[in-house]
Amino acid sequence: MNSKFSKIGFILAVAGSAVGLGNAWKFPTLVGENGGSAFVLLYLVLTLGVAFVIFLAELSLGKLSEKDPVNAYKTLAPTHKKAWSLAGFAMIGGVLIISFYSMVIGWILKYVILSVMGNLPVDLDSSKAQFDNFCTQDFAGQFLCFTLVFLFVFYIVSKGIKDGIEKLNIYIMPLLFILLIIMLGFTMSKDGFSMAAKFLFVPDFSKINVNSVLSALGLAFFSLSLGVGTITTYSASLPDKTNFITSSLNIIFINIFIGFLMGLVVFTFIFEFGADPSQQGAGLIFVSLATLFAKLGIMGYILATMFFVSLIFAGITSAISMIEPFTFYLINSFKMSRLKALILIGIVVYVLGVSCILSFISTTSESFTFFGKSFFEILDFLSSKLIMPIGGILTAIFVGFIIDKQKLEKLFEPYCKKFYFELWYIFIRFISPLAVVIIMLV
Repeated sequence: MNSKFSKIGFILAVAGSAVGLGNAWKFPTLVGENGGSAFVLLYLVLTLGVAFVIFLAELSLGKLSEKDPVNAYKTLAPTHKKAWSLAGFAMIGGVLIISFYSMVIGWILKYVILSVMGNLPVDLDSSKAQFDNFCTQDFAGQFLCFTLVFLFVFYIVSKGIKDGIEKLNIYIMPLLFILLIIMLGFTMSKDGFSMAAKFLFVPDFSKINVNSVLSALGLAFFSLSLGVGTITTYSASLPDKTNFITSSLNIIFINIFIGFLMGLVVFTFIFEFGADPSQQGAGLIFVSLATLFAKLGIMGYILATMFFVSLIFAGITSAISMIEPFTFYLINSFKMSRLKALILIGIVVYVLGVSCILSFISTTSESFTFFGKSFFEILDFLSSKLIMPIGGILTAIFVGFIIDKQKLEKLFEPYCKKFYFELWYIFIRFISPLAVVIIMLV
C-alpha cells in the first residue's frame, strides 16, 4: 500500500471493525441471558483461547506478506500457491455483509431523523406498526437511506487507508465513546441502572450450559471480524516495529468495554420502564427503545438522537472494514485505481443491497424468497454461518501447518516470550480450528 496506519490508527480502525451493531443488542443480551459476569468470564476465556489466536494468525498473514488476503496466501504458500490463494476469497463474505449491513444502518438513519423531528411513537403497538410499515411498505424511504449510507461508506474507503479509514476512526471512535459516556451518566440517575448493572455483572453460574459455551464461542469469533480478510488487510498496513500483540489486546478490551457501555445504557431503559429484557435485535432497538425514549419527552429525544447516532458510528466503522479487503485485492492483482475498484465493488453491493430491501417489501418479497428464506436471510447465512467460519479454519490451518514456523517465530520474537509463542502455536494448529468446526456444526 502507498500508506500505512499509525499505531493508534490501526488500533481504532480494527476496534471500529469489531465494534458493530451487535454491541447494541447481541453482546448485552447474551450476557444477561447466560449468567451475567459468569458468561463474561467464559467469553473472555474463549476470546483469548480461540478468537484471539485466529486474530493473531490473520494478522501474521498480513504482516508477513503486506498483501491483500488472496495474494497473502499466494505469497506465503511454499507450494500449491494457486490453490491456497483461493482461501483468500473468503473476503467475498465482507461484500455480502456490507450489502445488508448498509440497509440496516439505513434503518438507523431513519430513526435519527425521527428522533430529531420528535416523531418517535409513544406506545409499543404504534412503535411496532411504524417499524413494520417502514420495512414492508416504504421502499422509497429505505432506498434513500440505504443510498446515503452506501455513498458515505464508499466515499470514505475511496480516500484510502490514511486519509479515509484511519481519519474516520480517529474521530468517530472517540465520539462514540463520548456519546456512550454521556448517556451512561444520564442513566446512572435512574432506578433501572442498578437493575441493569446486576443483570450484566452479577454472576449466576447456574445459567451456564452447553448452549452458553457455544454462544460465547460464536460471539468471541464473530465480534472480532474474523474470516473475511479484514484483519489481514489492515495488518498489511501496520507500521513497522508496532507491538501487534499489545495492540490486539487493546482492540479486544475496547470491543468488550463498548459492549458493556451499550448494555448498561440499553438495559437501564428496559428495566426503568418494565420492558422485556430478553428481546433483542431490531425489536429491542427500533420498537422497545424508540418507545421508551419518546416517553421521556425532550430529554428522551436528545438521548434517542445520541443513541441512534452512536449506532450509526458503530455500523459505519464496521462497514468500511468489509470493503477494503476486496478493494486492496483488485488494486494489487489488476493494477486498478482505487476508484475503479470501488466502482466495480459498489455495483455489486448496490444491487445486492436493493435486493435485500425488496425482500422486505410486501409487494416484492415473494419474488426475493428462495428455499423458504428471504434474500436478506440468505446473504446473512452465507456470510455468517459459512464463509466466516470456513475462512477462519483455513487461516488456522495455513498458519499452523503451511507457513514456515521460523518466519512466525521471527515475527513474534520481539513482542512475546518463546513459551507464549509455543502455546499460541499449539492452539492455532489444533484447538482453535476444532472450536470453529464445533460452531459450524451446532
